[in-house]
Amino acid sequence: MEIKNHNSSTSGFTLLGISSNPHLQKPLFAIFLIMYLVTLVGNVLIILTIHSDSRLHTPMYFFLSNLSFMDICFTTVIVPKMLVNFQSDTKSISYMGCLVQMYFFMAFGNTDSYLLASMAIDRLVAICNPFHYDVIMNPQRCFLMLLGSCTISHLHSMLRVLLMSRLSFCASHVIKHFFCDTQPVLKLSCSDTSSNQMVVMTETLAVIVTPFLCILFSYLRIIITVLTIPSAAGKWKAFSTCGSHLTIVVLFYGSIIYVYFRPLSMYSMVKDRVATLMYTVVTPMLNPFIYSLRNKDMKKQALEIFVNRLSSLSDNN
Repeated sequence: MEIKNHNSSTSGFTLLGISSNPHLQKPLFAIFLIMYLVTLVGNVLIILTIHSDSRLHTPMYFFLSNLSFMDICFTTVIVPKMLVNFQSDTKSISYMGCLVQMYFFMAFGNTDSYLLASMAIDRLVAICNPFHYDVIMNPQRCFLMLLGSCTISHLHSMLRVLLMSRLSFCASHVIKHFFCDTQPVLKLSCSDTSSNQMVVMTETLAVIVTPFLCILFSYLRIIITVLTIPSAAGKWKAFSTCGSHLTIVVLFYGSIIYVYFRPLSMYSMVKDRVATLMYTVVTPMLNPFIYSLRNKDMKKQALEIFVNRLSSLSDNN
């Protein structure tokens, strides 16, 4: 039997999706369309709100607005194609389209990771060194932190996609996932994937674990500092500024560690789909609610100003 090589720009893959049950396609389409729209509206609202109120032009909100923008890009790389496939019988994606999706998925996802680390550093400086906060977290340094986050993430994505482009894909071209993720695509290759797996377990480990360790270190320092505050009210006030950020970190990193830091032989299609949905769709949708809309500054100041401006515009029209 002839083995067909699918490693060419004219060949493609078939995305199996979340479910192959034809009766579930329309309900799933409706659910994920609503989730995608909520993600877009929520994160756009956060960005516009921060930029409309000068009182929110601080390092924390600078990183938050960029996190919201990255979340929009992150979900847009995956969800629109997934929605199209819900309505399609072929559920196909081109070989080049698969690599492009994989590149931007990793780039925006890793940038999210570094932005979460930057926000942890911001909280560390604000709580542990408040008198020098404006000097340490100046606009130039915040911009360099953002630039570094994007640069490292895109270089990482480029390396991973270049390694992936050298593989051959024989016989089956059905990706048992709802987008072109690393592990399910590697499972299809008939080439030696040991170098790719080595990169996944080493270079990826460095890229993902470095910001995670930075977050852990920041919160250890924060906890030590907060415990020295004599009053219970003071301790609560300090911890309350970190609760939403910690919630996002747990959701984001918990699912990522489960999916990526296991050998390829332990890959589980169903469990990995659920975990992947958590950080690709659910977490970006919840970010505006968890981090921003529960924040007193956002809720009582910026959102009121933004709503009032919209009302005045509609009245003028």
